[in-house]
Amino acid sequence: MSSKISRRSFIKSSLVAGVSFGTGFVSQSIFKVSNRHDTIIKGAKIYDGNGGLPYVGDIAIKDGKIVSVALDLGSSADLVLDAKNMSLSPGFVDLHTHTDTKLFDAPLGDSRIYQGITTDIGGNCGYGPFPTERWKDAGDFFTDLKKNGIGINYGSFTGQGTLRRLIVGEKDEPCNSDQLSAMKYELERQLEMGSAGLSSGLEYTPGSYASNEELIELCRVVAKHNGLYAIHMRNEDDYVEESIKEAIEIAKKSGVRLQISHLKAQNANNWHKAESMLKLIDNARESGVDVAFDRYPYTAFSTGLTSFIPLELRDGSKDDIIARLNSKTIATKIESYAYSRIDRLGGPQNVVITSCNAQQNKKFIAKNLQECASIASSSVWEVIKELLISENLSVSIIGFAMTEDNIKMFLSHPLGMPASDGSVYSPQGVLSQTRPHPRSYGTFPRFIGRYCRDENWMSLAQAIKKSTSLPASRLNLKNRGVIMPGYFADLVIFDSQKILDLATYQDPHIFAQGIEHVFVNGAHTISNGQATLNRAGVIV
Repeated sequence: MSSKISRRSFIKSSLVAGVSFGTGFVSQSIFKVSNRHDTIIKGAKIYDGNGGLPYVGDIAIKDGKIVSVALDLGSSADLVLDAKNMSLSPGFVDLHTHTDTKLFDAPLGDSRIYQGITTDIGGNCGYGPFPTERWKDAGDFFTDLKKNGIGINYGSFTGQGTLRRLIVGEKDEPCNSDQLSAMKYELERQLEMGSAGLSSGLEYTPGSYASNEELIELCRVVAKHNGLYAIHMRNEDDYVEESIKEAIEIAKKSGVRLQISHLKAQNANNWHKAESMLKLIDNARESGVDVAFDRYPYTAFSTGLTSFIPLELRDGSKDDIIARLNSKTIATKIESYAYSRIDRLGGPQNVVITSCNAQQNKKFIAKNLQECASIASSSVWEVIKELLISENLSVSIIGFAMTEDNIKMFLSHPLGMPASDGSVYSPQGVLSQTRPHPRSYGTFPRFIGRYCRDENWMSLAQAIKKSTSLPASRLNLKNRGVIMPGYFADLVIFDSQKILDLATYQDPHIFAQGIEHVFVNGAHTISNGQATLNRAGVIV
């Protein structure tokens, strides 16, 4: 390539110094373009991630980053990709997942990457892979992931329940000062190794046994590192408003940035509370609390069948809990609680079994509790009890308990953003053996295609902002979530008229349609709708 270049040619290939977001106008300044690009994406309708109006242009990638955005960048690149009539946005950022160790089974991140997710944050709801016996800390876990190679960017919270199990144990008891100091020390170590913050699952043991004072002390450590506190609140149905107040109080007293996980008003008798829930959050924001929330665009939740056991009877080890299930007296109390939960959910037909390990129980997968009872020629309670005992408590369920109106209200709110609460799955291999919630495959295409395009909840530009720069900013991700020179080339190219989720509750292992190309740190990871061999994900 000649070192001499005409002024006209030089200007034509210059970098973009700035983009006037909101007007769609792309301005150019004179910056010398050096050497050949790795990739040039041409003629795409570009959504910047900041909510600005889209504009048609080219994007150049070199060494994993966006180096230029302009009206026409020519074709001096190893790969020139024609994206005419396609939409291009930053890769989607899913800030609430349970991917974690499943990346070892599906390192590409199959159900994630095929829906345009380029960054996935695990360790939510109080549970994570570290610190545990296998991975002493975040550094150990991240090192093993990097050695294995991953197709998506991954980060993780530190689970407050995991911390408490390590230091205090499984019992329902307050921590003493030495134990609190030990938890704070461990949390500090994880944050220094790159943990995104702290998550809690206050409906689950043993994290639920923590007092607010204990949580505030832990959150002060997170605040010192400007991390995020992601809270699965103590209650998401009858006491959801009280739980929001509790979460806000923890944030106020600790100074931590608060992310309310999968905001919901569960069960029909609570659907009317959505407006007052949002008012509580708005008031907290106005008073200076840095709070936002996420929500998956589905009316069903997913959890464990152990949620049908009263919290106070989930105390202790698995053996302790199973002993209670085998005790006629205690089992009667659990039965009463289980039926009360089922009644509030609207009946046994609204609870579906999604995973079992024992061969004799496979027949129950994808069946609701009413159908399970019929198959077993037994009562609903007997099915629940026998499943819990024979599966050593590890049974997953889906419960239909929410309303579309509330989903719209939450996701349309300025502080709301989509997040799957799902995980990596794959139509092949070990991860194909269960029937997970379809949100693991379809959250972002469903939000963008079904709700924003077809039902016109908001503009595509706003939907993309909620899926990219907003969660990236909550996580303090550097140089991600926006299309701009100098930012990492995490990009998704999709057909805005075709993008849609195809996964269903009955058949969840189906990739979304309309996602044509995905780049992760500049690597072409999905090409013409098919995976390449590239695993360019990093720990964020």
